[in-house]
Order: sequence, then C-alpha cells, then structure tokens
Amino acid sequence: MLTGLAVWALVWSGSGALAQTRSAPEAHSGYVEKRLATASKYMVAAANPYASKAGLEILRAGGSAADAVIATQLVLNLVEPQSSGIGGGAFVLHWNENGQKLTTYDGRETAPAAARPDRFLVNGSRMPFGKAVNSGLSVGVPGTVAVMALLHERHGKLPWARLFEPAIQLAENGFTVSRRLNLLLTWFGAERFTPPARRYFFSEDGWPRPVGYTLKNPEFAATLRVLANDGAQAFYEDGPIAQSIVDAVASAPNAGGDMTLTDIGTYAPIERAPICFTYRRKRICSMGPPSSGGYTIAQTLMLLEAYDLGGDAQERMQPLAMHLIAEAEKLAYADRDRYISDPAFVRIPDGLLAKSYISKRRRLIDPDEAMEQPDAGRLLDFEQPLPGVDATEERSGTSHISIVDGDGNAISMTTTIEGGFGSGLWASGFLLNNELTDFSFLPADESGRLIANRVQGGKRPRSSMSPTMVFDETGRLESVLGSVGGSRIILYVLKTLVALIDWKMNAQDAADLINFGSRGGSFEIELAPSAVWEGLKVKPFGHEVVPDLMTSGTQIVRVLEKGKLEGAADPRREGIAIGD
Repeated sequence: MLTGLAVWALVWSGSGALAQTRSAPEAHSGYVEKRLATASKYMVAAANPYASKAGLEILRAGGSAADAVIATQLVLNLVEPQSSGIGGGAFVLHWNENGQKLTTYDGRETAPAAARPDRFLVNGSRMPFGKAVNSGLSVGVPGTVAVMALLHERHGKLPWARLFEPAIQLAENGFTVSRRLNLLLTWFGAERFTPPARRYFFSEDGWPRPVGYTLKNPEFAATLRVLANDGAQAFYEDGPIAQSIVDAVASAPNAGGDMTLTDIGTYAPIERAPICFTYRRKRICSMGPPSSGGYTIAQTLMLLEAYDLGGDAQERMQPLAMHLIAEAEKLAYADRDRYISDPAFVRIPDGLLAKSYISKRRRLIDPDEAMEQPDAGRLLDFEQPLPGVDATEERSGTSHISIVDGDGNAISMTTTIEGGFGSGLWASGFLLNNELTDFSFLPADESGRLIANRVQGGKRPRSSMSPTMVFDETGRLESVLGSVGGSRIILYVLKTLVALIDWKMNAQDAADLINFGSRGGSFEIELAPSAVWEGLKVKPFGHEVVPDLMTSGTQIVRVLEKGKLEGAADPRREGIAIGD
C-alpha cells in the first residue's frame, strides 16, 4: 500500500510542480498539535510562548490590549528574531469596545527619499533577489516603534516603561533557544548575517546556537532601556540608535544603502480607514493600502457570497467549495497585483468593491472548470492609464498577534521584518528589515506601462499583511485573527474565515485546517500526508495542483456569547494562546 507521500510523488511526477514551488523563506520546522485555549477575562495569541506570557503579564497588571501588544512585540523581537522586531514595521487594527470604534494604524516601512525606480536594476536587469536582500538597498525606515508609541498614546493604560520590562529582563538574563530558531539559523547559515549578528547567533566556528542554549542580548537590553526611559523619539531622533541604523545600511555587503538620519527622523505612522464589508451577515474588517489584504479578502468573499460552500464542519473542503474559493482568489489577486500600492503615490480604483463590478467578475467563474490565470478587471471609473503587469516577489518573515483585554478592547497586529532574519544587518542589538524588496524590481512592464508597486522615494511597499476582525450582525466583536506567510497571508486568512463562518469550526480547528488556495495560477495545497486526498479532489476541475510547505502562522482569539473567549495558535509554529 502506498504511503501518503508516495501518492504525492505519483500525482506530481512529470509535472515539475515541486520544482516550480518557492517554499517560504521561513522554513517549516515541524508540526506541534495545539489544544483550544479558553478564558473568561482576556487572552493573547502570539507566535512564541515567551511573547504570549509577556502579553498576559501586562493584562494581569491591568494593561490594555494596546499595552499588551507592545510587550508581546518587544519579546518577539528577542525570541523570534527571524520574523519581526523594532527594525521592521507593522499593520494594526484596534477595537475600542466602549466607543464601539475600529481604527487601523499603518506602521509600514518607507523607502529613503533618495530611492529611485531603478534601485534593484543592474545594467537594466534585475539584481539577484538574494543579493538585494543582503544589502543596504533593501532596508526601509522602520515603523514598529513609532506605531507602538501611537498605540500607547491613544489606547494605553500602563506607563510606557512598564511595557519594556519583560523584554529587558529576558534580554539581560537570557532565553532558551527553541528548535525553530535553531533550525532556521541552520537553514540560513552564518554567511547570511553581518559580523555583529553572526557573533550573536553563531559560535566562533559558525555553528548556530543549539537548542536549549541560553542566549543573552545585552545590547538589545541597553537599547530597550533607552526607549523605555526616553520614549520612541530616542529611536528616530539624531542619536546613537538612528546613527547605528544609518551606518549599518551604508556599510552593508553587496551594496550600501542611502538611508539618512533625515529619513528616520521624519518617519510617521498613519491612521487609515479600515476596509470593511459584509459576508454571510458578518461584518469583516481588515487593512487598507498599502496592504493589499483588505481589498483582496473582501473581493474574494464578496465573489463567494453567491455560492454555498457548505454549512458546517462536516462539509468542509468539499471539492466544489475548494474549486470556487480558488477561482475567486485568482480574480482578486489579479486586481491586487495590478492596482494596489501606496495610496500616497498611486490612485486605488474606487470601484474594486462595487456590487456591479463584483457581479461582472463573478461571471468569469465556471463552477465546472478552472480558469487560466486571469488579467485584472477594467473599471469604468478608472481613467488613468492601466498600471503595468506586476513583477513583485514577496517573501515571508512575519508574525501575528491577536489580543482581547479585560474591557473587551482588541488588537490584531501583523508585524514583520520581511524575509527570514530580514536583511541580516545588525544595529543596536536588533536586525534590520529587507522590506524594500517588497517593491517590484522592474519599474515598468514589457509594454512600458509603469507598475503601481515600483520603487519611489518615501513610498511604502505593498504588503499582504491582513490583520482582521469579524463582527456579528449586531456589531458585537466575534473574532480577532491574522496570519503570516508573504503573499500567501491572504490565502491563510481567507481559509480561516471560511472555516469559522461557513464551516462553523472552533478557533483551533480552523487554525489546524489544511492550507490551500490560488494566487492566480496553480492550486496550492499544503504538503502533508493528510492533504493528499484533499489535493486530488480538485484535479477533475482542471487545476494544476502544486503541493508546498505552506507554513502559516495564524493566531486567533474569538469572543463567544457571555464574554467567554477561545483562542488558537498555529500548529505549524511554536506559538500559544493563553489567558485567564
């Protein structure tokens, strides 16, 4: 009898599918079964136990969701350095229960003022992606500290300095290196990092810090003490932290960057309007541009509203439902790739979520047969020249935090340094992002049309980060969620929303569910023995089915009736959901 993986080999033999896949740079490090978490007061779901416990400590001390997310993020910088930190950026949804108000905050990194559309071209050709990542050209001005400060100013309860205590203590006393961190360091290797980062993560002979090793970061502790005492301005003003960032960028291997102290000093987070829409009588809200998450999720679910995807957990992942979900995603990704970018530089068409436009696009879905990769739709209200065909390569090195506090306030925050371990550059005890490789390396397509997501000075690169909240038809907060995974983040969040709303699964079952979907071309499905027969289901529709290690990092907190909470952490990573 064939094993599951042997069946995979037969199914994909000769297709070249495995050879064509691009596994997430944050590689798979095992699957750890998680139990559904429950609580009655407050809850944190984050990607590492140290971080979740830091957030819980702040909630127990009377802190708000905003306070808890800051403490959680700072600890993640230390214990999950491959994914996020103060050298990167974040998108945040905040729900104020008392005022019944949802606010979104854009802490995305920005390109230096000197950045030009040909930033990643050498003699007219694309710079090799890996070379671009490990250079000063890839680093955007970090926004995480600024957006945390804005959150605290508007929604915090505890003193700012108190929120830094868990991370400072861990940085000074040390934390235990996890299996995931060790595996990822092994995967990337010492040469991926500049010398100061190499000395921190590796032994003198180049071996990664072993599982169980107590890793201390006094340099990061010192930086945190400065920020705790002097506020976020100490990160952005002309001083030692900002200077260390500028110096690291200028002296980077492969190519030095052009970030200046003025670029850092003029950075500011932005409050933006959320993207909200109705699906199955639920109100779903996510992030607007420069994130593409809100629009792409909204378009997909609005396209699917007309179809029955199954009404309970027993009907999950039926062949027709999987086919329809993939077809709707293809159409939404086509518009995303063509139209979505930083709204300060590119006009986003007004009609992307218009019912008439969604209806027109839905007619392209054939319930019996998979479509070829579709082109973007044409909108009557969009008088500008059609943007060029996108050439962005988006990698994944991201984390997500979901929190509900004792007053019913909530945070959904997706936070990143882009690829695994960012640029590999080190400044003042933390890694710097490689966020600018989220821009299209080509400024124009073969027809000469300008690409919306091209590099421009001061611009924020397009993102797929999709922090999301769900409200019931009375307006009550129901779910707080998000995921990681580069351009697949949208697929993971969509799968989770369908699992929660259509298939009525609990939080942990939804997080556990096999990942699948389409970003425009093939039907992608998680490479695991349990997924074999699921992938075969859609073959009769004509899909090219491509298995891959779809390493999501979904964190969910749900608010049930009578204030009860349930939470889940993705079993593909090392996080936990925890509360009282």
